[in-house]
Amino acid sequence: MFKRLAPTWQIESIYNLTAADLHKNNIKVVLTDLDNTLIAWNNPDGTPELRAWLRLMEEEKITVVVVSNNNHQRVKRAVGPLNLPFVSRALKPLTRGIRQAQKRYQVANDEVILVGDQLLTDVWAANNAQIRSVLVKPIVESDAWNTKINRGIENLVKGSLYKQKLLSKNWRNSLDDRA
Repeated sequence: MFKRLAPTWQIESIYNLTAADLHKNNIKVVLTDLDNTLIAWNNPDGTPELRAWLRLMEEEKITVVVVSNNNHQRVKRAVGPLNLPFVSRALKPLTRGIRQAQKRYQVANDEVILVGDQLLTDVWAANNAQIRSVLVKPIVESDAWNTKINRGIENLVKGSLYKQKLLSKNWRNSLDDRA
């Protein structure tokens, strides 16, 4: 029933995505959610770990693009210091933001992934766009008020996905980690 909400991969953190794994899977562009995926929703400055991961992606010629449902000013303020391109008001789970990024970077569906911490926006959007998705554990346990509603519904969906073995209770460390 909830198959459209099942991620392709499920890993602990976006920082576990390695250039080797991405190259091996023909991924040229990583689309990423902003809040609780790339940065903590309540700490827009990011971390040294984030900056190191972004440098590595740049060195390996893998483009990272933020695709966020937030407004332009919020996303610009958060990613400006990181010098990251972005699409704001992406309207996930619709495909608008994904298609906009794909057109901008001229990548086919099999050359791009969407990384995010929510099934109802990020994973569903990726599946609607017929691209692969990576579900990550939220960076922090707390959420903005509007995300708390999604989390409640998401917990019900997760129960069904666990039963169907479309989602694991164990977080992986890489795309190839099968444990």
